[in-house]
Amino acid sequence: MKCLLPAIPVILGFLLDCIIGDPYSLPHPIRLIGKLIAALEKLVRNRMKNLRLGGFLLALIVVIVSTVTPLALLLVCYRIHVIFGIAVETVLCCYMLAAKCLCKESLKVCKAAESGDTEAARKAVSMIVGRDTAVLNRDGIIRAGVETVAENASDGVTAPLFYMGLGGAVGAFFYKSVNTMDSMIGYRDEKYADIGRFAAKLDDALNFIPSRLTALLMVTAATICGLDARNAFRIWMRDRRKHASPNSAQTESACAGALHVRLAGDAWYFGKLHRKPFIGDDDRPIEPEDIRRANRLMYATSVLMLIISAAARCAIFGGLL
Repeated sequence: MKCLLPAIPVILGFLLDCIIGDPYSLPHPIRLIGKLIAALEKLVRNRMKNLRLGGFLLALIVVIVSTVTPLALLLVCYRIHVIFGIAVETVLCCYMLAAKCLCKESLKVCKAAESGDTEAARKAVSMIVGRDTAVLNRDGIIRAGVETVAENASDGVTAPLFYMGLGGAVGAFFYKSVNTMDSMIGYRDEKYADIGRFAAKLDDALNFIPSRLTALLMVTAATICGLDARNAFRIWMRDRRKHASPNSAQTESACAGALHVRLAGDAWYFGKLHRKPFIGDDDRPIEPEDIRRANRLMYATSVLMLIISAAARCAIFGGLL
């Protein structure tokens, strides 16, 4: 029975996230990591001429602080009592997952689109995407909602679960610190090309296996959700490389195939048009219900990754107890 203890915080953390999600009124570790990144970015820009070296040092400090802090906390908590340690680690694991939040925010887009309130849907989708939303029509808004669920299924849920399987809450903190850096400074424009280069490359490396494993699990989950698993696999094999990032199109392509819709394409960012290839086939018009289908697919995929993560925790750490 003791061999199952390492998996308990991961399982309970996932369930806790599914039930309550992120409490917006409480301090969130990711926001604290974000403040650290912003402070270090300002320091590097003010004190260092070599921004690539500065970006490397920034990433190193953020990863060390973000990993050592929860590690030290958990060592103390588990030393007090194993039940106390499990309780604290459960909360930390919950904080590293975003399934409930992703579902909740994307469904705001879905409900507004279903009611015919395009402006409300546009405002809702602007809260969860980085592109310019003013130019999007109703179909574009819905498509953006589906894409966000598909892409963030990995970044926000399954990839953290993957690293929980390897290192519990500490592993998830390590991953999310890098992922947060990438979302803040990992751009290729003139401002961030040097300072964010290392963080972006590290994020690509950390997501290489989880994104592909998530896509394969999404194909499997399509069957569970009553979607087209065969087409999900076909589109994934064909379109998984149709993105500037080596990882982002992995889950988008599997989701597009499962739903029989076309995603991606050209998008505006900060007033500039970025040419992007389409992902998936335009087999039918996209509809608000596709956001709900994408969320069901995300949850089913996450449960499959949870099983793998829990099994890995037991295999790696169960014998140590």
